[in-house]
Amino acid sequence: METMLTVDQLEKSFKDKQVIRDISFDVRKGEIMAILGPNGAGKSTTIRNIMGIMYPDAGSITFHGHNEIPRHKIGYLPEERGLYKNVKVMDILLYLAELKDYPLKKAKERALSYLKKFDLEGQEYSSVEELSKGMGQKVQFISSVIHEPELLILDEPFSGLDPVSQELFKNEIRNLAENGTAILLSSHQMNLVEEMCDRLFMMHNGQRIIYGDMDDVKEKYANFKCTIRGKNNLHELEGLPDVERVEQDEDTSVLYLVKDVQAVSWLRNLPESLSVHELSIDRISLHEIFIDIATDGHIAQKEGVSHA
Repeated sequence: METMLTVDQLEKSFKDKQVIRDISFDVRKGEIMAILGPNGAGKSTTIRNIMGIMYPDAGSITFHGHNEIPRHKIGYLPEERGLYKNVKVMDILLYLAELKDYPLKKAKERALSYLKKFDLEGQEYSSVEELSKGMGQKVQFISSVIHEPELLILDEPFSGLDPVSQELFKNEIRNLAENGTAILLSSHQMNLVEEMCDRLFMMHNGQRIIYGDMDDVKEKYANFKCTIRGKNNLHELEGLPDVERVEQDEDTSVLYLVKDVQAVSWLRNLPESLSVHELSIDRISLHEIFIDIATDGHIAQKEGVSHA
């Protein structure tokens, strides 16, 4: 798959504080790449360096091997929405398309098509301030893609959307990737990231923690866990074979199993004396991996903050 964006050994400091350190990843044509991390991890600084809003102290950012990203080749949906509130929807969309040197006639056709697709048909002459928050977010999304960018950066695109609108966004993001757009997506909604993204880059304290294909990351970090509802002794559960740790809340116990355990064999060997009203076994989610890293938990301790 063709590499579109390459970030190599990026460094950035503000006064005496180093915000990002030795950050390297790439984004490929037609893929959805997640950039993740807790607040203060360095995601926004990394994105702003890619956008040319600020410049790194060291390292390089290349687009198709060139040191500059042509403005008309990139689309950006910022976390902080910022459309002019007293301007009509169509006027703002055509104005932003013009800034990207996109043909006016084609921009109008795409704007009308997107407004219809996003259930905003008939709103083209409404001012932005007349729209609901969700409707305004849809217009902001349209503004980021109206000029057919090759690289699209989405910062918290699902924030504040109802489930129906989330589904619309998910479908459109997938559609853009299928048609060759390289997408860099930042979100705290781990369930959506896990569902949509092909690869991920996870940061903590300005450094890389995890980088790779979603399936590989889950295989490496998402060990099995077993949830048991029933009144059981914590120390007895902790003494079971291949149990790394146990979390217990009243009559619910979650047993986190060691890596590479054979789930079926492990279940067969559970003692009959256990109290089991309900039992389920699955892998830990990306959300749980994120929480663990954000709180300097078991994964962060094992991997260290500078290794993937």
